[in-house]
Amino acid sequence: MKFKTIFSTLLAALLLSTTVSAKEPGVAVFNVEQSVIKIALRDGISPQDAIDAMMSKANDLNMKDVGRQNVSGELNARGNKARHLEVFQFCRPADARTMADYNVVYAAYMPCRISMVEDMDGRFWLVTLNLDMLIENTVLPDDIYTLAIKTNSNMLTIMSSAATGEF
Repeated sequence: MKFKTIFSTLLAALLLSTTVSAKEPGVAVFNVEQSVIKIALRDGISPQDAIDAMMSKANDLNMKDVGRQNVSGELNARGNKARHLEVFQFCRPADARTMADYNVVYAAYMPCRISMVEDMDGRFWLVTLNLDMLIENTVLPDDIYTLAIKTNSNMLTIMSSAATGEF
């Protein structure tokens, strides 16, 4: 009899929790690969060649170098062998202010970042957020839309220059 009471209580609790969770909003699951743009360094392009081209192109496009984290360098300095991982940050301060003035949420996307990552096979990749997803799925005023498109285009140009080693 005691077993029957415990079983009934557990079953009721399970059904109740299922009912409650069924009323909660669903969680959208998507492939994280869709949220980024990933470009491999062309054969023969060293990481330093890519960095030099990236910094030169960013300068040409008036995208200010506002930060750099050499994650693997820090790990290696601590005695932890790590494959290359470095994050480069670019921004046009006036554009950043314009976007944040329009909606403070956009500050979460700042500054624009490009990561250089060495994969398990020793291949180097450049990775950045796919701003197309944000731009195409948001209603923006014309001036903000134009600014977002220009920023996205500049980031892709910087990545392409780095991947090919072309200044």
